[in-house]
Parts: sequence; structure tokens; C-alpha cells
Amino acid sequence: MTILVCGEALVDLFVQTGPEGLATEAVLGGSPFNVAIGLARLGARASFLGGISSDAFGDAIRARLSAEHVDLDHVVSSDQLTTISVVALDAAGHPAYAFHGENKADRQIRVEDLPGALGPDVAAIVFGSYTLAVEPVASSHLALARREAGKRLISIDPNLRPTVTPDLALWREQFAKFLPFATIIKASEEDLAAAFPGIAHQELAEAWFRQGVKLCVVTRGANGAMALRPGRSPLAVAGVTIDAVDTVGAGDSFHAALLARLDQLGHLSPHAVSGMSDATLADVVAFAVAASAITCSRRGSAPPRLEEMTSGTISSFRETSAGATAQS
Repeated sequence: MTILVCGEALVDLFVQTGPEGLATEAVLGGSPFNVAIGLARLGARASFLGGISSDAFGDAIRARLSAEHVDLDHVVSSDQLTTISVVALDAAGHPAYAFHGENKADRQIRVEDLPGALGPDVAAIVFGSYTLAVEPVASSHLALARREAGKRLISIDPNLRPTVTPDLALWREQFAKFLPFATIIKASEEDLAAAFPGIAHQELAEAWFRQGVKLCVVTRGANGAMALRPGRSPLAVAGVTIDAVDTVGAGDSFHAALLARLDQLGHLSPHAVSGMSDATLADVVAFAVAASAITCSRRGSAPPRLEEMTSGTISSFRETSAGATAQS
């Protein structure tokens, strides 16, 4: 089955100030871009729906997605430039952030750019990050979610970006529009704390369940993840002890692995997600925790490949992380 990933692909530009001037490094990124690659590396069929520029950065984005075996049939070509996220480090290593995204290619998805009737092979659609909340792409994604809800699993990672969408009240209003169409919400505890301060995870999840969400998974960094479902006790999966290098792309690897494992087990549908046993859900979340841990063990967003997840090493790795417990 195919998983359609909707959202941005961009360039992260790292700038280091030194005595001899500026040193720069351009890295391809964007949360949905990372998710699509993570899915493909885990053996899932991934297709990318996003605005990609005709500039040199856009060419590099296309080439990378193609090299990772991500389908490009739903890419929307644009003459607008690629979004650039600048991370500038001063001589003391202190970062400053600047985001150059206004009117760029990834935002220029309009309703008329959406694919027509999706084939029966498209089992799931992924939405996430700031393209949930910036126009015109946000309204276009919402139209697609509304059109496809009930026919396909819809998974959303809010992946809050306050530097891009600083008005959190407006962000919450936009995010809420997607809830009636979502099957799964995957979110980090950091994002939930920033977007919904003072509200417990269980309380948030219960409100989303009333909108129709079937599963909420909260990632908790080194502490693993928590899965919540309507009318069921929360299910906790422990974290994995690793030598962490950085956490870039860890949440994206988790999201990709969550969906890839559902696909592997034949549960990539709203009905199947609703009917999962505790044991199956624990397996799915443990797989995602392990994938995220592998990503944290190396520099940059480098999600694992399927062979890494099925090796003897990762099998024991997952057994350690799969101590799932139901909590009241």
C-alpha cells in the first residue's frame, strides 16, 4: 500500500561565524520530507505531495527523494524559491534562527493542485509541521483531509514551529480544523507543552477522541512513548538506552516507523487501528521507539533502513524497549 506524505521540503542552512568569515553547510530537510524518506527506507511505498521549486535546491530535493525511492508523481513544481531555514552560530556557538519562507514553493499548494481521485493503493495520508497552518497550503491540505476522511487513514504530526507560526492561538484554531478527519495524532510532549500549556496529555487526547481521533501517540524522548485510545487504558513503551549523538529527525523517524509497522502488520486503516490489541499496539510503538533511537545514535536526520530494524542487534534492542505496560 502507498502512504501519501503531504508538506514541506526545504533547506536548513547552518552558518558558522569565525575569524575568517562565514562557513556554511546546506542540509535538505523538512519534517514531511524526512517522514517520506523514513517510510521508504523501512520498505513502505511512499509518495510525496509538496511544492518543490525549480531552483537548484529544488533539484537537489527531487534528486534525494528519487534516490530514496520516494514516488514523485504528486509533486507540484513551482517557480517560487525553496524555503531556507537559517541556523547561525556565533563564535561562542550560540544559535540564532531566521526563517525565509514567505511565498516560497512549499506554501504554494492550492486546491486546484491537489490530485484527483486517489487510487485504491493509497491507504494513508500524512500531514504535518507548519504547512498545517500557513496559507494557501493549509487550506488545500484541509480540503484533501476532508475529502479523503473515512476512506483512508489520516495521520497528523503537529510538529510545532513557533518561529514560523508564532501566533499559537491561530495555530490551535487551524490545527483543530484537522481533528475531525484524523485517525492518528502523533506528537512530542515538548510540542504539546508549548501548544497546550497546563493541559494533561490524557485530557487533550480525550478531547481529540470526541472529534473522531482513534489513536494518540505522545513521544517522550528518552522515556519512550505513550499510546492513548478511546475507552482504553494508556499504554506506555519504555525508551531505549543509547549513546545519543543528536535528536535531529528523531520524531520524523518515529512517525515513519509507526506507519510502516502498521502497514507491515496489515493495520493501516482507521478500522484496523481502532481494533488493535494491546500486544499489537505495543509492537507498533516499540518498533517506532527503536527507529527513533537509531536515528538519535547518528548525526543528522538519518532514519534506519529495514535491514537495521530486523538485524539481531535491533531485535534485542526492541526487546529492551518493548516492556509495554498499561497504566490507569
